[in-house]
Amino acid sequence: MIDWNEFSFNTRAIRAGQVRTHEGEHSEAIFPTSSYVFKNAAEAAARFGQKEPGNIYSRFTNPTVRTFEERLASLEGGERCMATASGMAAIFSTCLGLLKAGDHIVASHSIFGTIVVLFNNILSKFDIKTTFVTLNDLDSWKAAIQPNTKLFFLETPSNPLMALGDISAIAQLAHANNCLLAVDNCLCTPALQKPLSLGADLVIHSATKYLDGQGRCLGGAVIGDESLVGKDIFAILRSGGPSMSPFNAWVFLKGLETLDLRMQRHCDNAEILAQWLEKQDAVAHVYHPSLISHPQHELAKTQQSRFGGLVSFEVKGGIEAAWRVIDSTKIMSITGNLGDVKSTITHPGSTTHGRLTREQRDAANITDGLIRISVGLEDIKDLQDDLLRGLIEKKNV
Repeated sequence: MIDWNEFSFNTRAIRAGQVRTHEGEHSEAIFPTSSYVFKNAAEAAARFGQKEPGNIYSRFTNPTVRTFEERLASLEGGERCMATASGMAAIFSTCLGLLKAGDHIVASHSIFGTIVVLFNNILSKFDIKTTFVTLNDLDSWKAAIQPNTKLFFLETPSNPLMALGDISAIAQLAHANNCLLAVDNCLCTPALQKPLSLGADLVIHSATKYLDGQGRCLGGAVIGDESLVGKDIFAILRSGGPSMSPFNAWVFLKGLETLDLRMQRHCDNAEILAQWLEKQDAVAHVYHPSLISHPQHELAKTQQSRFGGLVSFEVKGGIEAAWRVIDSTKIMSITGNLGDVKSTITHPGSTTHGRLTREQRDAANITDGLIRISVGLEDIKDLQDDLLRGLIEKKNV
C-alpha cells in the first residue's frame, strides 16, 4: 500500500485512493452495481456482521465512491471521508449523526440560505435548536453558548459576502466548551484552505461546486477523524441512505485531478475582476478578501493560500439595478450554482437566500442590490465587458 501522505497535493489529487482491478485499467473504474457476490455464506455473514472488511451493498460500500472518499480525505488531511448525494445531505447526515433531541447548535448568519432553512425548519422538529451569530465576532459566538451546545457550524469564506471566520480562534472556543466545530470549505476547497489543520473537527463539502468544477453532478462529503465520521455519521448513511452514486463519484474524481489548476485561475480572474469593479461608478461596494478594503484581508492571508473565486458586489439602485446588470449579460450564466469553469451570476436576495425572511437577510447583510458572481475561467476582458454593459446602462438611467 502506498502512503499518500508522502506525496504533494497535486500528486494526491490525481492518484490517491485508486486500487486497480485485475483488468489493469489506467483511469479509475466505475462500479455500477447495487450488490456484491460473496464466496460463501460465512463470508457474507462476516461482512454483514462487520467482522471483516469488504463490499456489502452499494448504499454504503462501493469501490468508486471509496476511491473518491480516500482521495478527498487525503487532500483535506483527514482520517475518513463519507460521500453523500449532495452537500445538504452531508450537513444533514452530520447533524443527525452527532446530535440528539435537546442539543443546541451555534451557527453563523453568513451561511447558505438552505442551511438556515434546514436548521430552523427541519432540525427544530427533532428539538435541535440553533442560535445564529456574527461570523467574525468571537464575542458573539461566546455569548451564544448554552449548556446543551454541541456543535459550532460556519462557512468561511461565506457565501455570498466572502466574510471570514477565524477558524483557529473559533475552534479553541468550541473545544473549551466541549463542542465540535464543522467548517463548510466549499468556496476554498483544500487547494486553498485546510480547516482540519487549523483546529476544526469536521470539514463539509458540496462536491457539486468546485470539486467537480464543471456543474455536472450533485454530491457532498464530510471529512474528519475515524470516530466521528466512520462511526457516528456513517451510521446515518448506512441506514438512512443519502448515498453518492458511483458515476457521480467518478466524475468528481476527474474534477479533483484539475482542482489546483482550476482554483488558481479562478483566483486570478476573481482578483482582477474585484479590483476592476471597485473602480465602477455604479458599484457601491465589492466583497472579495483580496481587496485591501476587505476588513479581514489580513486574516485571509494567514488561513488561506489564495482568496477564492467568488466575487459579490452591491450596485446602486437596489433590486431593479441589480436585475438590469444581470439581464444585460450575454456570457455569464444566470444560475444559482457556483464553482463552474463557466462564470455564473445571480441575485442572492431573490434566489439562493430568497426563502429567508427579510430580517434574516438583513442579519446576513443580503441587500436588494447585491449580485454574486462565481468567476469562471473565461478571458477576464470578456467578463468585464459583459458586466460593463449593465453597469453603463445603470449609470445612464
